[in-house]
Amino acid sequence: MRVIYVSRIQAIRTLVVLVLVIISIIYTQTTQYDVISVFLNTKRELPIYSVETDEKKIAISFDAAWGAEYTDEILDILKKRNIKTTFFLVGFWVDKYPEKVKRIASEGHEIGNHSTTHPHMSQLSSQQIRMEIETTQKKIEELAGERAVKLFRPPFGDYNDRLILTCREMGYY
Repeated sequence: MRVIYVSRIQAIRTLVVLVLVIISIIYTQTTQYDVISVFLNTKRELPIYSVETDEKKIAISFDAAWGAEYTDEILDILKKRNIKTTFFLVGFWVDKYPEKVKRIASEGHEIGNHSTTHPHMSQLSSQQIRMEIETTQKKIEELAGERAVKLFRPPFGDYNDRLILTCREMGYY
C-alpha cells in the first residue's frame, strides 16, 4: 500500500477551488442563467447599434430619467434649429414631468421607452421585462396620444438574449 502525502498548501488550494466551484453552481442556480446554454449557445442576440443609410444624417437621442433642469433648454435649441430627435423616457420621469412629455410629443420628437424603474434588465424575468415596458408604454400613451413608442433602450445598456427576444415579441426595437 502506497501512502500519498499532500502538503497543506496543496490541500488549501484544492479546498479553495472546490469552494469556488460550489459557489459558482449555487450562483447560477439562484440567478436566471442557464449554465448549459452559456457553453452551447454560439449566437447572441444583439440590439440595434447603427442603421445603414445613404443619407448624410446623424441620430441624436436623450435619456430622461433623473432630472429635467435642461429639458426645456434642449427643446428650445432643437426647435430653433428644426432638429428632431428621440427621447427615451423612464416611467418615474414621465410621472414627475408630464408637461415635458406632452411638449416632447407635440414638437414632433420620437419617444422611446427606457423602462419604468431603470433596473438592470438582464436580471429580470420575461414577465418583469414586460411589466417594465408596458407600464411606461401606457403612461406615455396617456400623455402623448397614439402609440408613440416602438423603441426600447435598456438602462445602463444592460441586455441579454431574453431582453431582446421579449422586446421583439412585444413589437419593440
